[in-house]
Amino acid sequence: LQDLTGDGGVRKQQLRPGTGQPVPPSSSVAVKYSGYLGNWNKLFCSNGNSKYPRLMKLGKDITLWGLEIGLLSMTKGEAALFVLAPEYAYGQRGCPPSIPPNTTVLFKVEVLDFIDSEECDAFFELTYEQRDRLPLEKLLKVAATEREFGNYFFYKQCFKIAKDRYKRALSILGCSSSSKAEQSQINASKLLLFLNLSLTYLKLERADRALKYGELALEMDQGNAKALFRCGQACLYMKEYSKSRDFLARAQCIQPFNRDINNELKKLARYHKEYMETEKEMCCQMFDPLNS
Repeated sequence: LQDLTGDGGVRKQQLRPGTGQPVPPSSSVAVKYSGYLGNWNKLFCSNGNSKYPRLMKLGKDITLWGLEIGLLSMTKGEAALFVLAPEYAYGQRGCPPSIPPNTTVLFKVEVLDFIDSEECDAFFELTYEQRDRLPLEKLLKVAATEREFGNYFFYKQCFKIAKDRYKRALSILGCSSSSKAEQSQINASKLLLFLNLSLTYLKLERADRALKYGELALEMDQGNAKALFRCGQACLYMKEYSKSRDFLARAQCIQPFNRDINNELKKLARYHKEYMETEKEMCCQMFDPLNS
């Protein structure tokens, strides 16, 4: 076993290598873990049944010193076993009734993902006046990290949390610049967030908000096929068939072989046909008594 602390307090056996850089100390980490007593025969904690393990902030949500030391030695996708001496785990008191005093514990850990939030942590500790004096490069990096958090939660189907992180990123980019080059960078970051928010609101079944953010994206890039597609989806959801057809046809002109756009146009045609047949049937029912 690899001795991570030099005193045998935290020992590691790698089960599967990961990729990239080790987990930074300021990260929020998504891990699968199982904790054992004895010779791997008594399970006392696990999140193995969780489909989407939550992000845990190092130094805040992870309270075992030895486990944090172990995580800092790991990379994304890596799996490992750790042996933690009592002084790096639950100490002299243990954690009754599950863990007796002075107990060596064992952990099996897999790093699913992590996001380094050092820039964000520092940013949100500043006053509003201090934030206004930050260089644009720093603001763009913080906004990008917040967007990364939003993407993480979106793919875990936590759409409300994703929406909040995207909006938080937008609030960071609320500044404007007299420099054309800098304003172009700000707009490029905003465009990605508008597109993300449009899709997220579709997932939340808030088509009106999805349309709003899709149109904001189009104000920045009139020929953005993804924005046109999102607007078309939103209008279709709201049964505004004519507007939906307009948006989707424009998207198709830009990307004629895009399968999603073409399928959405087929769906629109089907829904519109069903709508017209329903309207026709209602009219017939209305006038039937008069004919009689």
